Amino acid sequence: MPVLYHHWLSPAARFIRLMLAEKRIDFELRLEKDWERRPAFLQLNPAGEVPVLVLDSGVALSGTMAIAEYLEESVPSPTLLDGTAEERAEMRRLTGWFHTKLGTEVTRLTVLEKLNKRFLGMGEPDSEAIRCASHNLKIHMRYIGYLAERRHYLAGNRYSMADAAAVAHISVIDYFGDIVWEDWPEAKDWYMRVKGRRAVRTLLSDRVGGIMPPKHYDQLDF
Repeated sequence: MPVLYHHWLSPAARFIRLMLAEKRIDFELRLEKDWERRPAFLQLNPAGEVPVLVLDSGVALSGTMAIAEYLEESVPSPTLLDGTAEERAEMRRLTGWFHTKLGTEVTRLTVLEKLNKRFLGMGEPDSEAIRCASHNLKIHMRYIGYLAERRHYLAGNRYSMADAAAVAHISVIDYFGDIVWEDWPEAKDWYMRVKGRRAVRTLLSDRVGGIMPPKHYDQLDF
């Protein structure tokens, strides 16, 4: 059985978990505190970051998109990258958007200030960084709403890895109660649709010791 090294509020690891679950691949989750820089883990991924997927053959795959593309090629059905060349390009564009732009401008700041500093003894959260993340979040929620208003899913008519990438980040941000969903009705409608997927429901059952999500976090109708 493949082993996925992860930690609970890593959006990159959540993305790969969603892909594995959508493709009905059984796997073992193994918690990795990658900030500890364990030598054994660094042998699997010299970058020292989750996710890392260790295959039954013993080969360790790292790099979020490298793992995602491997899963698409090795388990082509059900696909999360389907359609014409132009449609697949849009799916890849949005997947990159969520992992890089949303990740840099919102998710990483949120996790650093509200989780990592607390558990790693890095001092008090930086209020300016939190305000910056809050401001940037509004821009991204507006964009998600724009996409959801024009398409059934974010990249088109089919659920794709673009939706999985967005869910991976939005679910982390929502864990901290930072999204006022009433302000973003189109984005909320999309999120309610994807919450109904088995893979997403499994993800939303995660809990981090000492920090509880808001009551609506794992509710399908909220």
